[in-house]
Amino acid sequence: MRPDARSATLVIVCGLPGSGKTTHARRLEEELPAVRFCPDEWMQALGISLHDEARRDDIEQLQWTQAKRLLGLGVSVLIEWGTWGRNERDRLRQEARALGARVELHYLTAPTDVLYDRVQRRAMEEVPITREELDAWAALIEVPGQDEMMLFDRVLTPEERRPE
Repeated sequence: MRPDARSATLVIVCGLPGSGKTTHARRLEEELPAVRFCPDEWMQALGISLHDEARRDDIEQLQWTQAKRLLGLGVSVLIEWGTWGRNERDRLRQEARALGARVELHYLTAPTDVLYDRVQRRAMEEVPITREELDAWAALIEVPGQDEMMLFDRVLTPEERRPE
């Protein structure tokens, strides 16, 4: 039997660097199963600086084009972009729903001290993320509120997440 879009799920993994997005998404990739889109991995594979926001935007657009094709074919997709802004999450949710897919939001967070410790230990960025950057990003992220969470088929919050 051929799957259809109604059997597909888009999982939007939202959070700051160090919140556990990649660990969580890798686990889900196997459990669902799903295709996972992580711009950091593509950028590293192509030798692009993780700080190159213009190239990151290009890669995310390419990933979303592929993700929509997969959702339309009935394949579940994980978007692991951070999705800090409500407008971005709304757009992804609405476009996936237009394809007939279910949409979940998985919001991951941790105290800034924990985030900073994690990004320092992983040492993934060629120019390390500073504590000041994390503090600034923590002030910028639009944390999903209850009104937004009600728009999704399922929401996973930090309280519901399994320990890493």
